[in-house]
Amino acid sequence: MCGRFTLTTNGQAIAKAFQLSEVSDLSPRYNIAPSQLVATIVQNSQGQKSFQSMKWGLIPSWAKDPKIGHRLINARAETLQEKPSFRSAFQRRRCLILADGFYEWLKLESSKQPYYIHLQDRQLFAFAGLWEEWQSQQQEVIVSCCIITTEANELIKPLHHRMPVILSSDTYSQWLDPTINVTDQLQGFLTPYNSAQMKTYPVSQNVNRPTYDQPDCLEPIN
Repeated sequence: MCGRFTLTTNGQAIAKAFQLSEVSDLSPRYNIAPSQLVATIVQNSQGQKSFQSMKWGLIPSWAKDPKIGHRLINARAETLQEKPSFRSAFQRRRCLILADGFYEWLKLESSKQPYYIHLQDRQLFAFAGLWEEWQSQQQEVIVSCCIITTEANELIKPLHHRMPVILSSDTYSQWLDPTINVTDQLQGFLTPYNSAQMKTYPVSQNVNRPTYDQPDCLEPIN
């Protein structure tokens, strides 16, 4: 699964990496938690990409209660075409969720040790995401998203049996294109990232607190 991640890259670097005309400057985030706003990229049917902030925790358009989003922070790649909560979004509303690292926890006898996971070069990357727009009876509109997960690669397996899908940059255009709804083709993108291109190390228990968002979240511990 993926329950916490980071985005410390500034808006200018994001705009350059994803060929966007402009991205407002962002404050670095060291411990992004569910229900908070996350940075995403979407594309319309005319091929125009845009940066958008969304609430982490998918709220299907048909949901009666937005609290369902608390349970839908992740979507299993293997069942996207079967689950009513994700099936429509998988066909028409896919997004990139921007990150430069994420956390996973190793179960110990009496506690859990958080580990930080990032690419070898510490570069910005994108999780495969789905998004929805939900409207309440009072006309409140919430745009929300979730992160797709797959089986863990060899680096992550000692920590957890699942990991978030990190998309290869050469799949971005097809993943974002809402006119492409050949789900078997899209399913082929949802594979474990190459473990040889990733690194992990243990970090402070401060990460366990979703309200704690400081640079020392990333400092390695012995």
